Amino acid sequence: MKRGEELPPLEIEVTRTLIVAGAIASRDYQDVHHDAESARRRGSPDIFMNILTTNGLVGRYITDHFGPGAVLRKVAIRLGAPNYPGDTMVLTGTVVEVEGDTATVKVIGANGIGTHVRGTVTVTVPAGSAS
Repeated sequence: MKRGEELPPLEIEVTRTLIVAGAIASRDYQDVHHDAESARRRGSPDIFMNILTTNGLVGRYITDHFGPGAVLRKVAIRLGAPNYPGDTMVLTGTVVEVEGDTATVKVIGANGIGTHVRGTVTVTVPAGSAS
C-alpha cells in the first residue's frame, strides 16, 4: 500500500435486480428504486440505484482489493449521474495518502452517462492482512 497505487477497475453490471435488492436490503422503499412507472412520473426514465447500494459497492471495491482484514474507517461519497438498469458502472481508485497501516483512497464510479459516484475511503489494513 503506497501513495499513487492504482486499484484495478471493477465493472459492475447495473441490473434491475441489483437496484431493487439494494433498495430492499437498505430498507429504502422509495418507489423510484423499484417501480419504473412511478420513476417516470417523477421525471426519471427508469428506476435508479440508491446511495446506500452505491456506498456498499464502494466499500466492497476497497475490501476486495485490500483483503478481508481491511477495516473501512470512513466512506465519504457524492452521487452524480444515476445508475440505470442496463448500464455498467466501472469503479476505479487511487491511493492518495498513507499513514502507517491506514490509507485514503480516491474512488470514482463512472457509467455510460457520466460520473455516478466520487469520493474517498479511509481504510486500515493491519500488517499481514493485505491481499
